[in-house]
Amino acid sequence: MFSVCFPPPPPPPPLPYTKPPKAGDPVPQGRKRRYRPGTLALKEIRRYQSNTDLLLLKLPFARLVREIAITCRPMNDELRWQSQAIQALQEASEAFLVHLFEDTNLLAIHAKRVTIMQKDLQLARRIRGVWGGAGWV
Repeated sequence: MFSVCFPPPPPPPPLPYTKPPKAGDPVPQGRKRRYRPGTLALKEIRRYQSNTDLLLLKLPFARLVREIAITCRPMNDELRWQSQAIQALQEASEAFLVHLFEDTNLLAIHAKRVTIMQKDLQLARRIRGVWGGAGWV
């Protein structure tokens, strides 16, 4: 029996040069954390329930208010709006929408569903009546 001598394997290629991290550089993270389905949704719900900030953007809402006011006004005079008036309209609009979606969610739960549908929204508006109800009365 004889033995075969193989030549030694070649050395590994040198690693590319990277600069050492500076003191202010962020620490590189590993993989992005994956949450279980629904966890981030619950976290988002808690975040929105804990604060009272307005969710609609101010400038698009102000443009919408001005556009509606122009279409409802019989004359072509430009109306001037105080910022507090637009803010009051935005507060009332968001309160109305939040209450409408609360009712819509209750109707979906009553139908043994988790997802709200257009028919829930339509039924909530029909039950509330023409003006939508105050909601907090």
